Amino acid sequence: MSDKSGLRVDAERNRQQILVAAEELFLERGAGVPLDEVAKRAKVGIGTLYRRFPTREELLAATSNERFLSLAEASQARDADHDPGAAIRAYLEELALNTSTYQSLAASLGTVVECGTPGCNAITAEGNRLLRRAQEAGAVHADVTFADFIYVVSAISIALEKDNSPKTRVIHLVDLFLSGIIVR
Repeated sequence: MSDKSGLRVDAERNRQQILVAAEELFLERGAGVPLDEVAKRAKVGIGTLYRRFPTREELLAATSNERFLSLAEASQARDADHDPGAAIRAYLEELALNTSTYQSLAASLGTVVECGTPGCNAITAEGNRLLRRAQEAGAVHADVTFADFIYVVSAISIALEKDNSPKTRVIHLVDLFLSGIIVR
């Protein structure tokens, strides 16, 4: 018997158990926790984990899915209230804070966002939309890419992994990226 996801009921239960266990362990110990520990906590075999999530990045993408969807929706919802530059600033700040959810997620963010989950697709589409909008308005250089956003967010998040006040530092570091550090 299958459920709405097309998986057998027991397979979907295993998938959900893996996601819950991964979320708990990633929050406790970071994204680098051994995957056999995730399988053990989920009470499934390591083969079951790898059948559902062939790579660590796919598991990270799945556990980040709802946060990424929320980020993209929030960005779209506030769009009318922000000029193109302010919209990008808010998006980058939120993405950096979301990337800081799990220690060590930042190191693989570029691969994670390419995993094709609805959340990954949403933040990529939203980032590209905001970038195009800002470039068309002349607020962002034409040679800036979405990959540049990912590099900057990754660097900011890695820098903040040991910081006790990431929100204020994220705002400052995103501002440095957007404004530059050279006074003209």
